[in-house]
Amino acid sequence: MIITELKQGVKNPNRVNVFVDSKYAFSLDVVQVVDYKLKVGREITGDELAELKKASEFGKLYQRALEKALTRPHSEREMRDYLFRKLKNSSSDTLKAVRPSLRSSEEFSEFSDAILQRLISKGYVNDRRFAEFWVENRFVKKGVSKKRLSMELMKKGVARDIIDEVLDGRNDEEEILKIIAKKRNKYDDEKLISYLVRQGFSYQLAQSQVREYGKD
Repeated sequence: MIITELKQGVKNPNRVNVFVDSKYAFSLDVVQVVDYKLKVGREITGDELAELKKASEFGKLYQRALEKALTRPHSEREMRDYLFRKLKNSSSDTLKAVRPSLRSSEEFSEFSDAILQRLISKGYVNDRRFAEFWVENRFVKKGVSKKRLSMELMKKGVARDIIDEVLDGRNDEEEILKIIAKKRNKYDDEKLISYLVRQGFSYQLAQSQVREYGKD
């Protein structure tokens, strides 16, 4: 088999359509074409064609993951879950052939893990940056307890030491006042205290703040 044409993609100029024996075979991004040293006239074997098709799917999935990573900071776990869903639900025959049996969201193929590691190495996925983003934007006006933020970040797969560092200096007393200001006229004291406890604040803090800031 011989590569007979390399043609720039129409929808995505950064991808190159590769024709083998005058028929479209697959597409790669420009960097992959250079890495694989592809050129018109090069002869390839069946095994090489299979590898190149796998690389094609890798490039497509990486691009989708990159686009998602650029929408906002994501944790490593969020991106793993995203890649898992994409890989599991893909209709691509090539992906079906290269992916192993996935039993849970914690068991990923080398295929998707390689994409995640590339995103991490290039700085597109970073747990600390994600944690800082989450804390800064989560219920900014409504108020939220350190306990609740910690639980949310743990569910996102962020390590305990990163959570502690990011939450260091956060003041629950300031946060609880935001909620009291919004809910003060909606609940009586006991119901408001119960609500605040459910939001992750300690009973002692909730009680003292509710008693101090009574209804006008």
